[in-house]
Amino acid sequence: MEPTYKILIADDHPLFREAISSVISTGFDGSKIIETADLDSALDITRENDDLDLILLDLNMPGMHGLNGLITLRNEAPTIPVVIVSAEEDKQVVLQAITYGACGFITKSSPRDQMTDAIQQILNGNVYLPSDIIRTGKESTHRRSRHEDNPISPELLNSLTRRQLLVLERMSKGESNKQIAYNLNIAETTVKAHVSAILRKLGVHNRVQAILSASDVDFSQYLKR
Repeated sequence: MEPTYKILIADDHPLFREAISSVISTGFDGSKIIETADLDSALDITRENDDLDLILLDLNMPGMHGLNGLITLRNEAPTIPVVIVSAEEDKQVVLQAITYGACGFITKSSPRDQMTDAIQQILNGNVYLPSDIIRTGKESTHRRSRHEDNPISPELLNSLTRRQLLVLERMSKGESNKQIAYNLNIAETTVKAHVSAILRKLGVHNRVQAILSASDVDFSQYLKR
């Protein structure tokens, strides 16, 4: 029997709430869905339902003030996974959302089966990033003109093994550990070990910092050796 979930959809667009409810009802049969249209009521619902399995949160609904609403919700309910569902397609916003505690980011333009897969990955305990945005690096002109705050030095990149470079390259494209394991034909546990080694060598604390640091790296240059 498939597991059932209790999921909160917090979005001020009734048509989108209806669409995402349909995705959940079809992909996760028997799950309980709660809907709300602003941050204050979402906070009330999380206080009354500490058994929520997932919160799907719109970035632009009333009370959110962008990522501030995410931070408020994470402080109120730190144990409930939150995924941002937004029309936003700026890579920097996507990565900031993960940095501020979201466990995933789903764009509203995603196909139905992609949304289902993303929600499943998150319910399985993984972080979901939209690989098309991470890979193509869609950023605002203002952000793109800025240099990265913490680029990786050539010395640090040269300290990585060839396999670690391949793993980091796929991380920077937004791939999950499972996807990396499949694409490199290695075990997922091996990928996890490589990721831990990469974070340690680069002196960063988490996967998102590594992705941010590696976003402008020309991996082909280092993989030639």
